[in-house]
Amino acid sequence: MARQPEVFVRSLEPEEAQRLVKITRTTRDRVRLRRAGIVLASARGRSASEAAGMFAMKPQYAREVIHAFNEQGSRRWTQNGAGADGEVRPPGS
Repeated sequence: MARQPEVFVRSLEPEEAQRLVKITRTTRDRVRLRRAGIVLASARGRSASEAAGMFAMKPQYAREVIHAFNEQGSRRWTQNGAGADGEVRPPGS
């Protein structure tokens, strides 16, 4: 099986980074915690595989979260009406 190319999150705006850090510190939702943590780890230069390992997730899941964040941004994570629970949805979830 061919190795997947590395994917990294785009540069974060200061407000986005603060919002993601707040999510990691205050959320009780494990899914939001993992997604925010993966994005922050990627922003700090960790590969998708490394970020996934930090949360006991598969590398493909981390790549999907990063792609979704790059396309949709962090506002979807905290907006009311961004889906039933305000979550960014990676493709196929």
